[in-house]
Amino acid sequence: MKVLMVLTSHDKLGDTGKKTGFWVEEFAAPYYVLADAGVEVTLASPKGGQPPIDPSSTTEDAQTEATKRFDKDKELQEKLSKTKKLEEVKAADFDGVFYPGGHGPLWDLATNLESIELIQDFYNEMKPMALVCHAPAALANTKYNNEPLVRGKDVTGFTNSEEAAVGLTDVVPFLIEDKMNQLGANYSKADDWQSYVKVDGKLITGQNPASSEEAAKALLRFL
Repeated sequence: MKVLMVLTSHDKLGDTGKKTGFWVEEFAAPYYVLADAGVEVTLASPKGGQPPIDPSSTTEDAQTEATKRFDKDKELQEKLSKTKKLEEVKAADFDGVFYPGGHGPLWDLATNLESIELIQDFYNEMKPMALVCHAPAALANTKYNNEPLVRGKDVTGFTNSEEAAVGLTDVVPFLIEDKMNQLGANYSKADDWQSYVKVDGKLITGQNPASSEEAAKALLRFL
């Protein structure tokens, strides 16, 4: 079983002067769910190399069992520092794909042509795809039969109220909840910060960091 994990390369939080990137829990929890089940996980990002970590995801209140394990896992840290470039990977070589969130994907993966093509290829090859929190941004410009890929699909993602709670509503280029609704998806959500995962065919989406482990388990079931 081979799964591709796609991380953001974007580290600037709009014009705030602050840093962003991927959310550690949304990478670590799914990684260990998959790896512990014997899945071979390949890491990739638009620019390759070390993807930026969102500093907010390393604070004390953001720690989980998975992030603590990652902090001690020198082997995985080394692997993470050497992600492949997206242009070097193709859907045909994998059984599924997982996109962790963090705010970074709103800026790069939403419009990255390699990522868009990759997702469309996974979809056309009927392979499972999981995207968590802000990572559904990567679906924003994907198409199927010249229609938005998510049109009519049951999806979730970071909510408008969760974005308001972290004070970034006016910083992000778009809101996940609004974007999914604009694209004609059947967007739904649970209470803020609760684990919530939607599965439609082989498209899996998770609402927030707390949903990342459950999304990975859903992906695993398809493998």
